[in-house]
Amino acid sequence: MKKIILAYSGGLDTSYCLKKLSSEGNEVHAININTGGFSKNELKTMEDKAYMMGAFIFKSIDAIDIYYNK
Repeated sequence: MKKIILAYSGGLDTSYCLKKLSSEGNEVHAININTGGFSKNELKTMEDKAYMMGAFIFKSIDAIDIYYNK
């Protein structure tokens, strides 16, 4: 089994990749970098979807301050 980090947006393409990779027996870590485009409800929906698609771990990193101020 491979450990894979997937940049995850919750959209069709990354959800397909997550499902395929996890169904092949990989340990997929779905990571979202939030630069301000997602509400708390959207992030919760994204997390639920990631686990439903087979994510081993889902993490959203809040990068709003760094993205806009640095």
